[in-house]
Amino acid sequence: MERSEAEKRITKLREVINHHRYLYHVLDRQEISDAALDSLKHELKILEDKFPDLATPDSPTQRVGGRALKEFKKIRHRVPMLSLEDVFSAEEVEGWISRNSKIEPGAESAGLFAELKFDGLALSLTYKNGILESAATRGDGRVGEDVTQNAKTIEAIPLSLEVRGRLPGSFEKKIAGAVRRGLIEVRGEVIIAKKNFEKINSAQAKAGKQTFANPRNLAAGSVRQLDPAVTKERRLDFHAYGLLADLGQKKHSEEHEILNAFGFKTDSKAREIKNLKELLSFHEKISRERQGLDFEADGIVVSINENGLFGRLGVVGKAPRGSIAFKFAPKEATTIIEDIFVQVGRTGAITPVAKLKPVLIAGVTVSRATLHNEDEIKRLDVRIGDTVVVGRAGDVIPDIKKVIKELRPKSSKEFRMPKSCPVCGHVLRKDGVILRCINPKCQARHRESLYHFASRQAFDIDGLGSKIIDALLDNGLIRDAADFFELKEGDIQPLERFGEKSAQNLVEAIQARKKIDLQRFLLGLGILHVGEETAADLSESFGSIEKIRRAGLEELKAVPNIGEVVAKSVYGWFGEERNAEFLGKLLKQVEIKNPAKKPAGKLKGKTFVLTGSLSSMSRDEAKSRVRALGGKASESVSRETDFVVAGDEPGSKYEKAKKLGVKMIDEKEFLKML
Repeated sequence: MERSEAEKRITKLREVINHHRYLYHVLDRQEISDAALDSLKHELKILEDKFPDLATPDSPTQRVGGRALKEFKKIRHRVPMLSLEDVFSAEEVEGWISRNSKIEPGAESAGLFAELKFDGLALSLTYKNGILESAATRGDGRVGEDVTQNAKTIEAIPLSLEVRGRLPGSFEKKIAGAVRRGLIEVRGEVIIAKKNFEKINSAQAKAGKQTFANPRNLAAGSVRQLDPAVTKERRLDFHAYGLLADLGQKKHSEEHEILNAFGFKTDSKAREIKNLKELLSFHEKISRERQGLDFEADGIVVSINENGLFGRLGVVGKAPRGSIAFKFAPKEATTIIEDIFVQVGRTGAITPVAKLKPVLIAGVTVSRATLHNEDEIKRLDVRIGDTVVVGRAGDVIPDIKKVIKELRPKSSKEFRMPKSCPVCGHVLRKDGVILRCINPKCQARHRESLYHFASRQAFDIDGLGSKIIDALLDNGLIRDAADFFELKEGDIQPLERFGEKSAQNLVEAIQARKKIDLQRFLLGLGILHVGEETAADLSESFGSIEKIRRAGLEELKAVPNIGEVVAKSVYGWFGEERNAEFLGKLLKQVEIKNPAKKPAGKLKGKTFVLTGSLSSMSRDEAKSRVRALGGKASESVSRETDFVVAGDEPGSKYEKAKKLGVKMIDEKEFLKML
């Protein structure tokens, strides 16, 4: 990026970040997620590092928070409440260690201390002669808001200091003296347990009131209530992480021990770290487990454990050099749309896709995101060149959440959906919000249908991916899916990257799927509107492919969960001559295992939706077990859903379930039900 271009981008980024930081820190409101705001700040920091002469004292990278609210008295912090530099990768952690070692030789081998970065509201508690004198929010880092009366309603905050536990080292007398005579400042985070957050939101929804976006907003808003009674009923919690008083401690880890002895909660998962490898392992472990934590956490705080070395490293801008916030892989990030193109699906659906400047989201580098359809493009008002918020949760395909219009360049271009199929040239037809190519001979549709046939959900042919299918098609080795089963090793071996053994393995994998469940067989046919659940309903209701192909429209409509649109699609598919020919050819190659009549299971009539990843089984295994017990495993959340099973990193289904008031259970509860 040229300097002039960077200067414009930096100016715009500062304006946008300042706007969202004001909403977040002063008004306790959000228009974009924390992860998206972090992503914008990260981009600004990188640009300022690249062009240091463009960095200014009033840049968001040099500031800590927002202005104090007028409704509260102001308290000036004796020691500024600094923020931390965010890092997102192992390389950035290594860079932090390397920079510190240049300032203080030996820092690269110094011991570290890692603790959870709770997602709440930072609070400073001042105790004078052992009695809680004041409580202040971070504010702008130098001046905060006086929330003393509200803090006193939080049971986890001691009103007076006394040694309630075992102290580290041999300086009990010094601590006892300091408690009785002098100032001790404790810093920590006001948070709210997930279960309390859910209860409060449920009560808000029942009362017809607005629900809270996330636990952090609820905690912050509760601390800043003018009426302490409101704060008290919210059942907030407090975890201490910092001690500002010389009580003889030499390490940050000892501060945690002293705070524990004083009766404060501290992070039970916090630990001393010896080296980078151990740190990365700890970060990965907590990232995997965080869904099961009682509180929200968005990363870990890593600090030089030796207080003397920490102090000598000093401060740069807004942050101490001796600490960083090693964030978990964000579920959302900001990036730029470089282009928009369309894809043709197996059912002819024309889907617009955004080509993105690559960005790391939820641990995966994302370069494309779906825009769904023409209506979604209009709703978002998205253009080529826009800066956008991209989301990816669980195993959901990345999609565009929001356009940051303040960063829209003058060179941005609007996108128009095509009038004809970009592959076969056939005129497109509108089907609800979807544009479709209705040409059954469209090459793109045919290719996608073959991908679908071999996919994990359908015939599940191991090793037969899209690139191999492309090679088979391009070399004239197959015309349709039935041809897969006639392939021989000699047909495949001449293809690029194939040898005798790999060709043999592929043929064996294909032949292993010649016996197939009726449900998978139906799904593999690629009939419009027939997904996993509809295929299961048809399979259980009719019991054989012959009965399904002979079924009339009314018989199909009588199947549970199948309406007129789906019934017409199924009836129409089996009624087409070209499909009948393909079906006859395929049935000569495969043997269908019809479902056995099974007694009603204990989950009969119950509908489950799974979101996020489970540790004990795959998503497909979980669905199979639900169906085996008579339940239904759906892909979408509605008011008819009985349970949403939330695994690690749940996606948008989790949020929708909360809005609809659908019962949510974790993996442990789900396994008990099974």
